[in-house]
Amino acid sequence: MPSQQVRGMATLKMISIRLKSVKNIQKITQSMKMVSAAKYTKAERELKLARPMGIGAQEFYKKAEVKDEEGDKGQLIIACSSDRGLCGAVHSSIGRIVKADIAANPNTKVVIIGDKVRNILQRLYGKNIAMVVTEVGRKPAVFGDAAIVAQAIINAGIEFNKGKILFNTFRTVVSFRTTEMPLFSPGAVANASKLPVYDSLDSDVIQSYTEFSLASLLFYSMKENATSEQSSRMTAMDNASKNAGEMIDKLTMTFNRTRQAVITRELIEIISGASALESKN
Repeated sequence: MPSQQVRGMATLKMISIRLKSVKNIQKITQSMKMVSAAKYTKAERELKLARPMGIGAQEFYKKAEVKDEEGDKGQLIIACSSDRGLCGAVHSSIGRIVKADIAANPNTKVVIIGDKVRNILQRLYGKNIAMVVTEVGRKPAVFGDAAIVAQAIINAGIEFNKGKILFNTFRTVVSFRTTEMPLFSPGAVANASKLPVYDSLDSDVIQSYTEFSLASLLFYSMKENATSEQSSRMTAMDNASKNAGEMIDKLTMTFNRTRQAVITRELIEIISGASALESKN
């Protein structure tokens, strides 16, 4: 009997420790949800201002009928992510598409914005990573950040025939869509079929516009991805808080049942002892 009592008390202590741990985790997830909600509101407001820049740059390429160059320089993929996790499948969805593209075309160079996609690709596809930009996602991106990234890509002298930017397009609070946006080299822009429609275009003007459009597309992609990330993190933390609440309810019930069993066992021992003494007397 004493061993059963000790075992019951040990079980109670373990349940109590776990219950306290889950309650602390729930407090953290609730706090993260509130922080993400505030950041999401700001990110969505800034996204509305950034969208015209990205859409305008894409429209120029469509109107000028810019097409990918022919050749064997390979393709360039710019993958937009961030350094922060706990946001559902925001980063893994991009990493999955990049893996599939590299498997289909080994002559692929990847520029990664953010540490999370780098962690996904580094072990198997480290040789395909041309550049990694870190310290992304801690603060809301501004156009200057995108311009620095664009300038670093241009200075690296990465040559490609076909390019694209991978990012997550924000749809609603609970959904996003992983999107591919075409990216063209300066040579492809210069050889566009309808480029002569625009007056006073020399090589310097085309080069300047290509650099500016790259920065604009990156800024738009980073804003879309940041909004998707914050909304996804808010949803993930809300689900985690609900799951923690369910676990707390189950652990509380288990704790109460175990405590009741220990009390009942102790009462039985006391009554049995008293009955034995009475019968002896």
